[in-house]
Amino acid sequence: MQYRKVPKNGDRLSVLGYGCMRFPTRIGSINEPLGERQLLHAIDRGVNYLDTAYPYHGGQSETFLGKMLEANKRRDSIKLATKLPHWMASSKADMDKLLDEQLARLRTDRIDYYLIHALTGGLWGIAKKNGVMEFMDDALRRGRIINAGFSFHGSAEEFTSIVDDYDWTFCQIQYNYLDVHYQAGMAGLKYAASRHLAVVVMEPLRGGNLAKTPPPSVRNIFAGATHTRTPVGWAFGWLWNQPEVTVVLSGMNNLQHIDENLALAEERLPGTFTEEEVALVERAAEEFRASMRVGCTGCQYCMPCPAGVNIPSCFAFYNSRHAFKDRSAKVLYLMQNGGVNSDTPSLASMCVKCGQCLEKCPQHLPIPDLLAEVADDMEGIATRPLIWLGKRAMKVRNR
Repeated sequence: MQYRKVPKNGDRLSVLGYGCMRFPTRIGSINEPLGERQLLHAIDRGVNYLDTAYPYHGGQSETFLGKMLEANKRRDSIKLATKLPHWMASSKADMDKLLDEQLARLRTDRIDYYLIHALTGGLWGIAKKNGVMEFMDDALRRGRIINAGFSFHGSAEEFTSIVDDYDWTFCQIQYNYLDVHYQAGMAGLKYAASRHLAVVVMEPLRGGNLAKTPPPSVRNIFAGATHTRTPVGWAFGWLWNQPEVTVVLSGMNNLQHIDENLALAEERLPGTFTEEEVALVERAAEEFRASMRVGCTGCQYCMPCPAGVNIPSCFAFYNSRHAFKDRSAKVLYLMQNGGVNSDTPSLASMCVKCGQCLEKCPQHLPIPDLLAEVADDMEGIATRPLIWLGKRAMKVRNR
């Protein structure tokens, strides 16, 4: 296993982190015996960064992890990361209670890496008003959390603002060879690293899509490489080639996939991709984008939308649904853009055709017309009831 150093504290974190959102399940619950075997196998092979969150597996993930780590006496051999569900808190006292609950679930006296979950600029503003900075300062002072960070799902401009707004040790961003200009993107990665933050990467395979057999045109590009690699090898290798990447998270629940990921993590150092290989990945990304319904690069120039539409996000889910045949894209679109997690909807159907985005788009896309296509394809008469049910399920689950 390769390890990379956290700039602000010197911790050595495994380049492969274990994402605890996708444990194997049985009859709607975590298959604990199987999940435990898989997790211990990864830890024994050197994985030392485990990432969970309050709502993962309907609240079961933290509880399972705490029980498993205690029973196997592995708590002190790993760095444990979890996240504050700030949308459930309206005061510092609320946040303290949530952290108390998480510490109890995880059967520990401290969280090594604690993140404010799924921030955007607007949500960060609300969290600050509710006392999140005071909460973090106090939790750090008391040793209840050891390192402060945040996970991010907003625009590039919002990302740099949040980075500059607090003395973070680390951050977590969505990043892969297709999303170099989406959300924080490559610019955000480099900016965070310039401010001495460790960067944890989520969605390295874009929800598993980059692990699938690629379209023939993309396969032909990779076939021209000197070294043969699997789709996962190309995706992970491209990330680990960048020294600014500290940890790449993988939601592993299949022993074969775990072993493949572990093998890759044992050999991938920064700079091990040749210039030719980096160029091949860039060509493959261009070919992927050519197969997408919308030629959006996620550059964010169209944002903010005066009507509140998250234009790049709408197009990203639309492309995933069709270019990658991603069956979960529609549900994830309704969850994220419907405001289930944030109470701030940003659906394609909210477009009022004001045309401001048309003047800003460097790709000269007919954005209002394309948003209408997204709304027709991704929404429908069941949209509002599904969003309402999703919000209600979140409230019930998080009581």
